[in-house]
Amino acid sequence: MTAFGSVFMPEMAAARFNGTSWTPAEIVSGERIELHPGAHVLQYASTCFEGLKAFRHADGSVKIFRMDRNVARLGQSTELLGMPAIDKPAVSQMILDIVGRFASQVPEPPGSMYIRPTHIGTEAAIGKAAASTATSLLYVMLSPVGDYFAGNDKTLRLLLDDDGMRCAPHMGTVKCGGNYASALLAIQRAKATVQADQVLFCPGGDVQETGAANFLLIDGNEVITKALDQSFLHGVTRDSILTLARDMGFDVQERALSVDELLERATKPGCEAALSGTAAVLAPVGTLLHNGQEYTVGDGKAGKSTRRLRQALNDIQWGRAEDSHGWLTAVETKA
Repeated sequence: MTAFGSVFMPEMAAARFNGTSWTPAEIVSGERIELHPGAHVLQYASTCFEGLKAFRHADGSVKIFRMDRNVARLGQSTELLGMPAIDKPAVSQMILDIVGRFASQVPEPPGSMYIRPTHIGTEAAIGKAAASTATSLLYVMLSPVGDYFAGNDKTLRLLLDDDGMRCAPHMGTVKCGGNYASALLAIQRAKATVQADQVLFCPGGDVQETGAANFLLIDGNEVITKALDQSFLHGVTRDSILTLARDMGFDVQERALSVDELLERATKPGCEAALSGTAAVLAPVGTLLHNGQEYTVGDGKAGKSTRRLRQALNDIQWGRAEDSHGWLTAVETKA
């Protein structure tokens, strides 16, 4: 079985900013891009990206989930990195065009077509460590993916790190490669030393996020997660899950959550914890590790509320439940 996100469609949509304006989008080879070795992205990490999915419905139609929110966040990341501003309607059309071109390749549920818009600085100028790139490339590539769980509801082990941070506090809302890279060493060490799947960063005892997903605690009717600020990524899946939780009558609390409160609540019978993200939707957490001790979350298994919320979101994405929030965008199939 191929790794999630490692198979790509042979073509992608691409447009360039030439210093004054954006070129019209084109469908180009998805095999490679050409960059000068001194390109700003390679030297000074001027890059951001998004991750969203297209789903095949039972009637054969293809729908993209929350494209508007992802394009808006790409625009925000671009702005915060000082890169050339994107044309959001044009980017949305690029996504629709390339997904439409490969609509026949969108897998049946529980699979989907993963969509990765990427914006990189292309100006060849190694003297611009303190200046923005004048030119850039925006491309949209596709990867057909299967079920992230693949029939396995294994729970995750999280190491709580109350010293380190995933990224610089003012950069948390930027979806860029550097933020993921800065967490990798901590994750690798956690895997090697305590067999953890991820690190939950809790600087100063403040529960934030893992290296690649937002964190939620579900205690009975309460869903608790950190309130939005600049220090962590504002996940689209997080927002979707919280919206559905409110619809179901959960008491959703976006507030500060301390390590002490987390550990006190987590070991109670029936308590649940989960990670939210585009790939897994809602992944159950079974074990928390802190200061050499292991804490079993609830009974250590995927909880009923986690399953219920994940299924509710999947049902909307797969067209099996009403899209009452207007989250789906129809794709016109291209010949």
